[in-house]
Amino acid sequence: MEAVVFVFSLLDCCALIFLSVYFIITLSDLECDYINARSCCSKLNKWVIPELVGHTLVTVLMLISLHWFIFLLNLPVASWNIYRYIMVPSGNMGVFDPTEIHNRGQLKSHMKEAMIKLGFHLLCFFMYLYSMILALIND
Repeated sequence: MEAVVFVFSLLDCCALIFLSVYFIITLSDLECDYINARSCCSKLNKWVIPELVGHTLVTVLMLISLHWFIFLLNLPVASWNIYRYIMVPSGNMGVFDPTEIHNRGQLKSHMKEAMIKLGFHLLCFFMYLYSMILALIND
C-alpha cells in the first residue's frame, strides 16, 4: 500500500513540475511581450485550481498514510496555494489579473514564486522516488 501512495505522489509531482515550467514559460512570454497580459492571465488562471487540488491531494494523502515529515514539508506550500486562491480580491479575473500583473512588481513576484515551486517540486520528486524505491524493496 505504501508503494501505491508514493507512485501516485510521484505522478502528481510530475504534473506539478510540468505546471511550474508552464507558468515560468508563460510569465516569461509576458515579460518579453510575446503575449498580452489578458491572454497570459487567462492561460495561467485556468491551471490554478488543478495545481491547488493536485498539491492538496498529495498533502492529505501523506497525512492519511502517516508520513509526517513529508506532510509537514508539503503543508506550507499547500497552505500558501489555498491562501492565495481565497484572497483574490473581488473584481479580479483570478490569482493572475491582467490589470494588476504589471503593477507593484507582481510579474517578478509571480515569476519568483513559480521558480521556488519548481525547485520545491523537483526536491519532492526525488524524495518520492527514493521513498517509492524503498517501499518496493521492503514489500
